[in-house]
Amino acid sequence: MALWIGLTFFTSSSIAEIIRAGVLAVPKGQWHAAEALGMTRLEAISYVIFPQALKLAVPPLASQYMNLTKNSSLAVVVGYPDLVSIGNSTINLNGQALEVIVIIMSVYLFLNLVISVVMNSINRIVIRGSR
Repeated sequence: MALWIGLTFFTSSSIAEIIRAGVLAVPKGQWHAAEALGMTRLEAISYVIFPQALKLAVPPLASQYMNLTKNSSLAVVVGYPDLVSIGNSTINLNGQALEVIVIIMSVYLFLNLVISVVMNSINRIVIRGSR
């Protein structure tokens, strides 16, 4: 529970700050242009502000999601049965530390590559949608 609460608060606050910074990076003129077109505040945010903010927010979000994956290995410290603790048990039973560490590194690398591919495809969609 301690790991879940800690990672949730840490990551959610970082993600909220990234989104906030993306929204604040959109020029004020965009808000005024949406108002001039007669859009409501919700329409302005949905159709004008948020698509522009996503262009700026997706790359740091990808980094934050990868950090979350890597920070989940801290679960070993609080006793959560994670991949690393399973690896430690295997090392203690078999004594094959190098093989287990390579497997653990491969799993984390694979997870980070999957997150990177997904976030890059989202980034391409967001950038392509603005043309």
